[in-house]
Amino acid sequence: MGKKDKKSKTAEQKARVAAKQEKKATQKEKKGKSKGGGAADSDADDIDLEAVRQEYEQQARASATLVGSPSNARELLLFGGEYFNGALATFYNDLFIYLIDKDEWRKVTSPNSPLPRSGHAWTRSIAGDMYLFGGELSSPKQGTFYHYNDFWRLDPVTREWTRIESKKGPPARSGHRMTYFKRYVVLFGGFQDTSQQTKYLQDIWLYDTHAFAWYNPVLPPATQKPDPRSSFSFHPHEAGAVLYGGYSRVKAIAIAGKQTKGGGQATRSVLKPLVHQDTWFLRIIQPASDAPASTPPTIRWERRKKPVNSPNPTRAGAGQAYHKGRGIAFGGVHDVEESEEGIDSEFFDTLFAWNIERNRFFQLTLRRPRTAAKKQVNERSARKGRGKLDEEDLLRNLAALEAKGSVEREDALTAPPGLEDPLPEDVSVMPMKTTHFTMPHPRFNAQLAVQDDVLYIFGGTYEHGDREYTFDEMWAIDLGKLDGVQEIYKREVENWEGSEDESSASGSEDEEYSDAEKEDTPTSGGVPLPADGGYTDPATKDKTTVEPLEALDTEDALGAVADTRPHPRPFESLREFFARTSTGWQDIVLDHMRKGDPSPSQSIKELRKVAFDHAETMWWDCREEITALEDEQEEAGIGEVVNIADRNHDAGGAGRRR
Repeated sequence: MGKKDKKSKTAEQKARVAAKQEKKATQKEKKGKSKGGGAADSDADDIDLEAVRQEYEQQARASATLVGSPSNARELLLFGGEYFNGALATFYNDLFIYLIDKDEWRKVTSPNSPLPRSGHAWTRSIAGDMYLFGGELSSPKQGTFYHYNDFWRLDPVTREWTRIESKKGPPARSGHRMTYFKRYVVLFGGFQDTSQQTKYLQDIWLYDTHAFAWYNPVLPPATQKPDPRSSFSFHPHEAGAVLYGGYSRVKAIAIAGKQTKGGGQATRSVLKPLVHQDTWFLRIIQPASDAPASTPPTIRWERRKKPVNSPNPTRAGAGQAYHKGRGIAFGGVHDVEESEEGIDSEFFDTLFAWNIERNRFFQLTLRRPRTAAKKQVNERSARKGRGKLDEEDLLRNLAALEAKGSVEREDALTAPPGLEDPLPEDVSVMPMKTTHFTMPHPRFNAQLAVQDDVLYIFGGTYEHGDREYTFDEMWAIDLGKLDGVQEIYKREVENWEGSEDESSASGSEDEEYSDAEKEDTPTSGGVPLPADGGYTDPATKDKTTVEPLEALDTEDALGAVADTRPHPRPFESLREFFARTSTGWQDIVLDHMRKGDPSPSQSIKELRKVAFDHAETMWWDCREEITALEDEQEEAGIGEVVNIADRNHDAGGAGRRR
């Protein structure tokens, strides 16, 4: 028997070698024909080019990570993710760079890169590097899961991956979140999915980027801390980090429906989903300057009050991004009812800004360009000084004719009064795209990133019946203007490859559903919209609960009354705000410097730069309230409010009324 086995193996090996040689010969023939450029081989060439294009094209995916590049303000970084087509799950480990100015994706190939995964977390550091930890991988049919515990650093300039080995580090997990504070990378939460149960975590880890070591601070047993959770908001803060919301499953007692021998009801332990709404502040205290390098920082969890105007109803899976002291959230899903047939879910397409310092949510709505208001202002200004303007135009035209110049060129060369440096002039110019005034399709687990005050919404997931759609699209919203949503790209969703039982929603109802009715079903990019059309007015769709002023912290209320700092006005841009209040901000900076150091050593340019930073923070901090005032004034027909105190030539009197 042994000899026969050997002979059969050698025969199989010979057959394999012959097949390989034949394959190589065929490839050589194809190469020779392609060099000859024969017309008969044009189809083969097209197929090869298409395969190459698909290999380097960014593909639809969910549970990936998207972030603005720390080294280039005109780039976005996308890594990993998964795609489920109803039958098989595909995981990715490719790194894509989106070039904003060129409107194109570029794939970065590296021999040393993390393995395919989804549900991982990454964050930037103060030094400008990117750090990635954990994630999960499943078999194609999702029968088995694997969680990672590896830690990676990405250089955004060279785009090289480096695996960081450490003796002690966080255990494997996915669904966790990471942020940064000073020289530390902060990690919290997540879950571990085993074959028997899903365990949610509540441990905190800090990685020292200078000492190259992980720290796991152990808190006393009686110390309060957040409950175990995943998929929460985790944003940086000047004194540590802030946490909001999240999702977990908790044990609950359910009635089994059967009576026991004693006549009582039988019960069983089940896991029910829980959407968290609490807010926590993680205070991180760095070791003293003269402490040893291996000294870990001390931490303390502090529970904050429930945020004001939080999204209602509660939702999980909202995409999150950080932008200048605010957490930006989009979408999410709310499980309405769980029955024997499954879970009825409601998906959202609303955009919220969470002001971290005030602990207050604001709903952001899109606004069309203010053409009517501008026209009204122009007419009013024309009526005020029509005679003077006519005289100036006449003199200007005469001067232009004498110099044989252009009036338009003279106007273009005239610098606007008011503001000089240090305002940055690198204003981002988005490529011309289709602009919509309705939010993208409702979804959850969308990837969000902010770069240069522009919010980018990538991908996401939507469920209809038993079908799961992964969006292959990206959108952009200017957070300063909110003047519509730009469609970066949008590709049709691929066909679902699940079984007929999965694709049918409710059996007999689908059989009665005629072809004409199916054609009338509204869709967006191949994805069916909800029964109400999907694109509802956010003001009527999300009814946020407005809490009274007494519900706010006393310190916040007193601070709002005693705040004498300059505040922006409606319809006032950041440039106009700083031009009007530059002197006031410089006085505030000088006052702080005198209190700390009697002899300030900063130059005038440095002083103006610090003053502009304070003004920019105030402008963004009041952005939501100012936007609401602008909307109210537009509804009332008010285009612009002019403060007479700022106009020295119109100080008052009867002449002003005339």
